[in-house]
Amino acid sequence: MTTITPTTSHSAQRLPARTTSLSFGGVLRSEWIKLRSLRSTVWSYLILVVLALGMALVMSLSYLSGGTDAAGLSKEAQADLIVQGSTFGAYIGQLVVAVLGVLVITGEYSTGMIRSTLGAVPTRLPALAAKAVALFAVTFVVGAVSTVGAFFVTSAVFSDTGVTANLLDPDVILPLLGAGLYLALVALFALGVGTILRSSAGGIATVVGVLLVLPLVLQMIPAEWVQDVLPYVLPNAGYSLFADTSAAADAVPFWENLLIVLGWVGASVAGAAMLLVKRDA
Repeated sequence: MTTITPTTSHSAQRLPARTTSLSFGGVLRSEWIKLRSLRSTVWSYLILVVLALGMALVMSLSYLSGGTDAAGLSKEAQADLIVQGSTFGAYIGQLVVAVLGVLVITGEYSTGMIRSTLGAVPTRLPALAAKAVALFAVTFVVGAVSTVGAFFVTSAVFSDTGVTANLLDPDVILPLLGAGLYLALVALFALGVGTILRSSAGGIATVVGVLLVLPLVLQMIPAEWVQDVLPYVLPNAGYSLFADTSAAADAVPFWENLLIVLGWVGASVAGAAMLLVKRDA
């Protein structure tokens, strides 16, 4: 009996394995498409702009209704008054971008789309980095544009009283950009928290707790160490990026406040990166 052994095709064996690679630019482009296509993104940024313009109008009209002679203020005080009205919306706008930052990642977990995202980017970290870059850039631009728009609203309200300010004055433009920077950093912090918790409700509750509840609770504790801790709480340090706190006795320099905020953001994003790599989708 003759045994016939099957032969293998040597030509098939010589075919190289097909590999696919996705550059960071491609990942960033896909994350930008996802970000702009979400309804929550469009509505969040629209609300952010409306809040900035609306709160600027309300604060300016409230000041005028108080009967204070704003025209009698010095040029520096007039500029500071307009900056306060222009950046007032950032105090509420931070909650809007915080919710958006959480939903950007938890929305993918709730729909199961995260599996497709991580399947396309097996190393995972570039996907998180691309989300962070896209979210930061868009939030900063929208935040800065909204505060500049609020500047024109505030200036228009005070125009009849002789109160003016130059937009290009460093004491004016830097706080306006600082408000946009703070909003963008809050969005990044929320993105990290959302990635860690993978829950929309839990992530939003945690971020809102850090931004609103934590400072209030600490202020209610009658202990000296609390006063030393308060400047290092995220919102307290963040407000100093656009609000004038130089008159305070325990005022912290701008760059130190920026480092404090970056520390909060860095801890959030680092924890998110570590857990994203270790956990299953």
